[in-house]
Amino acid sequence: MKQATISLFLFLCFAMVATAQKTVPNVNVKTLNGQVVNLKEYAAKSGKIVVIDFWASWCSPCKKELDTVADYYEEWQKKYGVELLAITIDNQKGLPKVPSIVESKGWDYTIFAGNEEDMRNAFNFQTIPQTLVVDKNGNIVFEHSGYVPGDEEELEKAVVKAAGK
Repeated sequence: MKQATISLFLFLCFAMVATAQKTVPNVNVKTLNGQVVNLKEYAAKSGKIVVIDFWASWCSPCKKELDTVADYYEEWQKKYGVELLAITIDNQKGLPKVPSIVESKGWDYTIFAGNEEDMRNAFNFQTIPQTLVVDKNGNIVFEHSGYVPGDEEELEKAVVKAAGK
């Protein structure tokens, strides 16, 4: 009887781990004006599908990805109710370049700045661009590293799936 109880306990523990959803971590970022925003709270309150894209001003593939997604973003907002958070991990030297890059590119994204080490640790990534799709419940349902042309199609499929369409 004792063996059966232990086995059942281990099975239930494994089942809980196997079905656990990865959620947006409790980590802070800043607006370009310096206002602190908690990402977990932001995603939970938005009621939208959120695409989180980590990038930096020195990262060419990051800027190419954000440029390409810009071509689809307005349509995705209308069809799927999505919001894109472009979180730069630029250091204090690179951060002043960000507003002019965003303006010159015409990116209509919500722009945040995050500490590189904090973002890498909280979201467990090594390279950028790092792109995530978060469903309306705050669950991370898609993750992708790097960018090559065509990745935006995979991203849209993930957004469609998160939207339940």
